[in-house]
Amino acid sequence: MNIKERYAAVIAWFEENRPDAETELHYLEPFQLLIAVILAAQCTDKRVNMITPALFEAFPTPEALAASDKDVVYEYIKSVSYPNNKARHLVEMARKVVAEYGGKVPSTIEDLMKLPGVGKKTANVIASVAFDVPALAVDTHVFRVSNRIGLTNNSKTPLETEKELTRHIPKKLWSKAHHWLILHGRYVCIARKPKCPECGLKEYCKYFMSRA
Repeated sequence: MNIKERYAAVIAWFEENRPDAETELHYLEPFQLLIAVILAAQCTDKRVNMITPALFEAFPTPEALAASDKDVVYEYIKSVSYPNNKARHLVEMARKVVAEYGGKVPSTIEDLMKLPGVGKKTANVIASVAFDVPALAVDTHVFRVSNRIGLTNNSKTPLETEKELTRHIPKKLWSKAHHWLILHGRYVCIARKPKCPECGLKEYCKYFMSRA
């Protein structure tokens, strides 16, 4: 199976079996999604969803969050990973959104990356999920699954993975492909012990075939 055939088979399987893949973070509008994605860095979506209702109620707008300080925000998010840094980033992010973007979360990847606490992966997620911008975010799950299946050729960095995936996956599917791969990595192709026997992709997977 060559790389073109592998991509075609994997995409076809996901389109048939996971047609409605989407983020598991809970949010109502772009500002809430931005907060949730910043909090989700190196933390589970489940944990983030536990703390965001109170956080969103306390800080319903960028202006409200910008008027607070990191010590106050910390009390709402102290159960996530790296709460001190994230509290600081959230307040600084809100202040920049208010000062430079009129209180509206910017919609372009370039502008999103100018916000504190927002890197390429976070910007891609916000742009694609909140604003329907074609983008494919690469987190640890996407990175691992892509290499295991053989969609990437042992790429060494998330950026290499993103470039290779977007070269082979149709642009209209980039956003959905991110969710396909992240959810597959979260529930099936898990890090320590992938659930190969129950995986629908095993006949296309280099990792599985190398151990068959």
